[in-house]
Amino acid sequence: MSLLGSSLAPVALAFAVLDASRSPGDLGIILAARMVPLLAFLLVGGATADRFSRRTVLVYANLGSALTQGGVAALLLTGHYSLLLVASLEVLSGVLAAFTTPALRGVVPQLVGKAQLRQANALLGSTSNATKVLGPSLSGILVVAAGSGPAIAFDALTYLLAAGCLARLSLPAGATTSRPSAVLTDIRDGWTEFRRIPWVWVVTVSSCLMNLVQTGTWQILGPTLTKQISGEATWGFVLSARGIGLLVMSTLMYRLMVRHLLRLGQLMSALGALPLLVLGTHLSAPWMIAAAFTAGLGSSVSGISWDTSLQEHVPAHVLSRVSSYDDLLSYIAIPIGQLSVGPFAQTFGGFTVITTTGIAYAAVAVIPLASTAVRRLPHAQADRVQPPIAHQVSRPAPQSPATLVNQAANDGNVKG
Repeated sequence: MSLLGSSLAPVALAFAVLDASRSPGDLGIILAARMVPLLAFLLVGGATADRFSRRTVLVYANLGSALTQGGVAALLLTGHYSLLLVASLEVLSGVLAAFTTPALRGVVPQLVGKAQLRQANALLGSTSNATKVLGPSLSGILVVAAGSGPAIAFDALTYLLAAGCLARLSLPAGATTSRPSAVLTDIRDGWTEFRRIPWVWVVTVSSCLMNLVQTGTWQILGPTLTKQISGEATWGFVLSARGIGLLVMSTLMYRLMVRHLLRLGQLMSALGALPLLVLGTHLSAPWMIAAAFTAGLGSSVSGISWDTSLQEHVPAHVLSRVSSYDDLLSYIAIPIGQLSVGPFAQTFGGFTVITTTGIAYAAVAVIPLASTAVRRLPHAQADRVQPPIAHQVSRPAPQSPATLVNQAANDGNVKG
């Protein structure tokens, strides 16, 4: 439910800010306003998700997000856009997201057994990616026909519906525990575990560099340059094509058996450079849509392989904390990229910047494959005969090494 509304929101917010301010710089500030507090509170969010009920964390985070998105929608619907007010609401939204992301990864192993993690992540990916297929295109049409406010108002409503669904979620007894240790101690223990696993931090560093060069460029120059080439509505179709690619591959990943799942994910992630290169060379809308579809295929494999690898090989009781360090270090450079895109585009030109970004992104994506730990990490399900999922759904979370939905979301950032 939440992702259904969120699939409309990026297109609506981007054009709302661009139309109201006429400045890509305002959009960069608003996006950074959400990202900075998300980064600042991720470690606290991870410790909270490992300490308390993950269901409770998710319910309250979704309720809060409904309020913040509702506030943004109200400003747009009443014609009272203000950079300060919208940015302030996005700050609160970022804080809430910091508690949501680590909890989501930790919930999956509480609902299914270790042998079903890849299938579970593939099903989750298929469900969430399906919302991205029609959402952005509908949002692009809605922006043209009625404005940005209604799309963001719908996003706020879906957060409320999501909170209601999560409130009914039944987790196995004893799957989460409340410990007397201090939050700072929990955070330090999470860092120790994160640092102990070579393949985790190698891929995380690569993701940091990928997000540095790609996310801000895609979020800001993507809609700006697409509008110059073929109009506002095309950007929605580009995002929908990417969503179709995500959906197709996540469906295939349910059946695909690979001995080295993480290795495949890193190779496929390099396909994310294609939309940047196509847009940078002024190719027409059909080429942009095809490139976005291909990038979606790669992003889906990358996201599912990463979530499954974490859940299979990271101990369940520290999974949310390790995930929070992964997210923090992966996303920490995003605000730098978002704030830098505008000045770089003004100095060198938007098409030059996005082409250079595409080349750098492809190179950085394959760097982790130089690590033996990444190349040879085994997929725990590769040699197993899978029992029916229905036999596993009520199992408690594994206590031995095991263990998002991704988003490779429309925002375009890596692992989320």
